Amino acid sequence: MSIGQLTKHRSLGLTDQEAIGMYRNMVRARKFDERCLLLQRAGKIQFHVSGIGQEAAQVAAAYALNREEDYFLPYYRDYGFVLSVGMTLKELMLSVFAKAADPNSGGRQMPGHFGHKKLRIVTGSSPVTTQVPHAVGFALAAKMNRKPGVSFVTFGEGSSNQGDFHEGCNFAGVHKLPVILMCENNQYAISVPLNKQVAGQVVDRAIGYGFPGFRVDGNDVLEVYRTVKEARERGIRGEGPTLIEAVMYRVSPHSTSDNDMLYRSKEEVELHRKQDGLPKFRQYLMDCGIWTEEEDRELQEAVQQEVNEATDYADQQPYPKPEDLMKHVYAQP
Repeated sequence: MSIGQLTKHRSLGLTDQEAIGMYRNMVRARKFDERCLLLQRAGKIQFHVSGIGQEAAQVAAAYALNREEDYFLPYYRDYGFVLSVGMTLKELMLSVFAKAADPNSGGRQMPGHFGHKKLRIVTGSSPVTTQVPHAVGFALAAKMNRKPGVSFVTFGEGSSNQGDFHEGCNFAGVHKLPVILMCENNQYAISVPLNKQVAGQVVDRAIGYGFPGFRVDGNDVLEVYRTVKEARERGIRGEGPTLIEAVMYRVSPHSTSDNDMLYRSKEEVELHRKQDGLPKFRQYLMDCGIWTEEEDRELQEAVQQEVNEATDYADQQPYPKPEDLMKHVYAQP
């Protein structure tokens, strides 16, 4: 690497500690994900949707946004994102165990349907892409109230075919709203490959709605960070929406209910595993001289302990009470 490449994070305005923090959250998301897969197979939790292979873009985006001004509408694989904006592993474990103290929904929603008012994470729903028009609505409110900030929403490439996506884009483009739409293109819409899902590139759809789109390597942490940061600056200046297509690969099956070997090969998965953004960023930090093998071992052990504690904590918490079934669903007498 050249000197410039070795200090890219600094040229983007990131301190060494912030860059290391990004890597730490990638590791936290990965170990949480791996633990959930084991918990489901052991019958301790019912269901898990994996985000393995997508952490780089998620964490990078979170670090490019403002946690005091922006609103976040993540989709169901965004563990790296929600951890980076303030959710804890204990909170995520409460969700997968469906316990009453789950801050997302009190144990009522499926795992991965995030919602955290304090952290400005807007409640998600099971039908895919409904979060896009919601994000546009938040951006409209920010513009009408002349408040600084943007709304940031993520979705998969399959979701980009839904009417919600197109209606949201059109409205945002017409009114020049401060919304960032990031497609996490992981190559598969459940079992349907990209070439049978999208003709062309997702990013090209932006021009039809009158705003710019950018296609980036979703495994390149710093490139995603730069792109989201610039998109936020455009939104704050009143220049309207930005569509970002972050290209990555879903290493795990669609969910724990999916047998991905029915529609792709082990060889394909292993080939893409070599492009994993997590070890790439670790190597970058080491090449920069700000991270060592010893520090990495200590981090891996510390995060594993954090995951263990979060698992034990959530497992021991009570389930929601049957009499609370209608709480927050209907108006209370």
